[in-house]
Amino acid sequence: MCAAGIGEREHSARSSWHLASQSIKIAPWVIERTTNGQKAEFFVVLAEQADLSGAINLATKRDKGRYVYEELRSKSQATQGPLLEWLRERGIEHRSFYIVNAVLVKGSREVANALASRQDVARIEGNPHIQNSLPESAMFVGNPPLQKPETVEPNITDTHAPDVWALGFRGQGITVGGADTGQRWTHNALKPQYRGWDGVAADHNYNWHDAIHDSVGNPCGNDSPFPCDDIGHGTHTIGTAVGDDGMGNQIGMAPEAKWIGCRNMAQGNGTPARYLECMEWFLAPYPIGGGQGDPTKAPDITVNAWRCPPSEGCSVDTLQAAVEAQAAAGIMMVVGADSAGPNCSTMENPPTIYAASYTVGALNTGTGNVASFSSRGPVLIDGSHRIKPDISAPGTNIRSSYNGSDNDYASLSGTSMATPHIAGAMALLWCAHPELRHNISASRTVLNEAAFFLAYKQCGTPGPPNNVVGWGRVDILAAVGSPSPTPTTSPTFTPTPTATAMVTATVTPTATVTATVMPSVTPTATLTATARPTPTARPNITPRPRPTPAPRPSPT
Repeated sequence: MCAAGIGEREHSARSSWHLASQSIKIAPWVIERTTNGQKAEFFVVLAEQADLSGAINLATKRDKGRYVYEELRSKSQATQGPLLEWLRERGIEHRSFYIVNAVLVKGSREVANALASRQDVARIEGNPHIQNSLPESAMFVGNPPLQKPETVEPNITDTHAPDVWALGFRGQGITVGGADTGQRWTHNALKPQYRGWDGVAADHNYNWHDAIHDSVGNPCGNDSPFPCDDIGHGTHTIGTAVGDDGMGNQIGMAPEAKWIGCRNMAQGNGTPARYLECMEWFLAPYPIGGGQGDPTKAPDITVNAWRCPPSEGCSVDTLQAAVEAQAAAGIMMVVGADSAGPNCSTMENPPTIYAASYTVGALNTGTGNVASFSSRGPVLIDGSHRIKPDISAPGTNIRSSYNGSDNDYASLSGTSMATPHIAGAMALLWCAHPELRHNISASRTVLNEAAFFLAYKQCGTPGPPNNVVGWGRVDILAAVGSPSPTPTTSPTFTPTPTATAMVTATVTPTATVTATVMPSVTPTATLTATARPTPTARPNITPRPRPTPAPRPSPT
């Protein structure tokens, strides 16, 4: 009996160790959501991930994009087979991803434990529903008297973008992708810049994707076959990047760049699966309804003003590989800082925290002082102590396109509003300096070094950079240089013919939006900064170490 008792204890110990090793792989959110026989959606992340380091030696966006796409697809196809077969045999609902080598599964704790025990599985992470706190309209300005402003919007002027337009660079040849609540593509300030519009008819294939498949009561429904914005946020952000109606509403940084869109939030509600789906589509857009992806149709830049908070169940590193894949493919992923300021280390949420994200802080328009809501670094949640944000732009009282009608405009404030300024600035930089195009690191260095430095002592050393405004307020004229190279004419995008019917009618469901007056933003400090001298020409820009700046008066 003693021998049998010892054997039972050893078996029990081995079983306990095995269960403990499984639990280490499973995120707490998944464990919590699968109690008492409940089922939850979770990602099964495989141990083998694609090595994309070879992309750094490729000289063009086309080559980088194709290489990254093929490497990611090859890795997922070579490694997911046994796992997918196991799931199919048991009739378990699942979906494969490749931008992160992972499979989305809907299952019980028993299923999660069984998958965690596999040697080819690295970890199991949740797919929570995230309600992004999006800015609400502070003021509608769609009435006729304000349809034709006398001047360019003041936030655009603050960046010196009009000075770059005067040199002939307006974003020609650059495509910006908007990952947001969708876009009202027929808006007068957006339709001319939509890549799917040729002036006569629309072809949404490769130019629009809807990652919302299961919403209830959404004004855009699910799987919309044309660009639709269910709340207005995405229409506003893409307008700040590229909008211009040709009739005086000069709301965008790069008014001759093109845009494409992917809806990854249903009225602000996102999930890691929706975020990853849009990032996969941007990497290699495919037709409406699915089909073969084409990395040559990827955007140059993407605007991202969404969050995946660990406090709501997102794992810190679920999205990191996908963000890094975008950069490896030559796509500049511009990301809004969190809006949880003014305290230090309030930069906590993916994708804001990643080194590969070009993270944008918000300034009070016209003053240069940091907006109180703009989150600060350093990043502590992943143990990196990384300085964030990277750069800053105007983010208060930003007038841009809205989704109520084709001539609606609204003023919003938030880091979401600052972000598209940087996407548009990068479009202008690449238009003026094609030698920098898709060299992500060098391009960030140029924009950073040209920024108007704002020394803040809060949250660490005043820099540059610092944990309040990064390298400072964007100055696109200084980045481009003056006088500037001769602008080049960009090729016109021709929609790819497919078997799907072309949409020629103007069809846009309208969401009901309640206008809410936002409280005024009070800066946390007042700066005294020295004016930047007039920039000189940079015919061949080479990233260089930034010299130590002379001491400036700094806020405490």
